[in-house]
Amino acid sequence: MATKKIKKVETPIDQRETFVSIQKNFADSELSVEEKLKTLYDLQKADTEIDKILFLRGELPAEVETLEQEIAGLKSHITETTELIDGYNKSIAMGKQKIVECDTQIAQYQKQLENIANSREFDSINKEIENQGLERQIAEKTIGEAKLKIAECKAEIEDIKDRISVRSEDLQAKKDELAGIVESTAKEEAALRANREACAAKIDARTMSAYDRIRASVHNHLAVVTVYNGNACGGCFNTIIPQRLVDIASNRKLIICEHCGRIIVSPEIEEA
Repeated sequence: MATKKIKKVETPIDQRETFVSIQKNFADSELSVEEKLKTLYDLQKADTEIDKILFLRGELPAEVETLEQEIAGLKSHITETTELIDGYNKSIAMGKQKIVECDTQIAQYQKQLENIANSREFDSINKEIENQGLERQIAEKTIGEAKLKIAECKAEIEDIKDRISVRSEDLQAKKDELAGIVESTAKEEAALRANREACAAKIDARTMSAYDRIRASVHNHLAVVTVYNGNACGGCFNTIIPQRLVDIASNRKLIICEHCGRIIVSPEIEEA
C-alpha cells in the first residue's frame, strides 16, 4: 500500500518571532548548514559593497529629490497666482460693466429731472442719482484694488521664475554629478546586485526576513559577521563563550550573538 506523503505546512513569518524557530528552520533545508552560512556571508559581502557604492552618492539622490519637489512647488505656486490674476481680471471686467450700468442709470435719472412735477419727485430722483454715484465709486475702487493686486501677483511670478531658474541650474548640476557617479559604478553595482539576488534565492524566506531585520536594526548594516580576535563577535566585539565558539567553528548551526543579535560565522567561511 502506497504511503501518503504528508505536505509540510509553512507557518507565516512573524517579525517578532524568536531566533530559536529561525535556527530550526535554517537547519531544515536542502542545502547544508555550512553552505547556507557561506551563502549568507556572500550575501552580506554583496550588500556591504552595494552600501559602499550608495555611500559614494552621499546625499545627492535626496538633494535631487528635494530640488525637484521645490521646483514643482514653485511651479504650482505660479499656477495658483495666475488663477488669482484671472480672478482679479474678472473683478475688473465686472467693475467696468457696473460703471457702464451706473452711468446709464444716472443719465436716465438726469433726463427725468427735466420733467419733474414736484419737489418730492426731485428729491427722490436725486437720491437715486446719489446711490448710483456711490455704486460707481465702489466699482472704481474695486477696479483700482484689483489692478494693484495684479501688479503684485505679476511681480511675485517674476520673482518665482527667477528662483526656479536658479534652482533648475542647481538641480541640473546635482543630476550631472549623480549621473557621473552612477555611470562609473553601474557595471560593478549590476554585478553585485546579480550576485546578491543569486545568494538570496538560495536562502529561505524566514531566514531572509531575519537577515533584513538585523541589517535594518544595526548602525553599520552588518547582519553577518565573523569571529573577531579569536573570541569576540565581529559586530559588537563582546566576548563569545567557549561552547558557542565550538558551535561556530563546526559550521553546523546558525549562531546568533546574544548581545547584538547578529549572525556569527566562522573565520573559515570568511577565508573560503
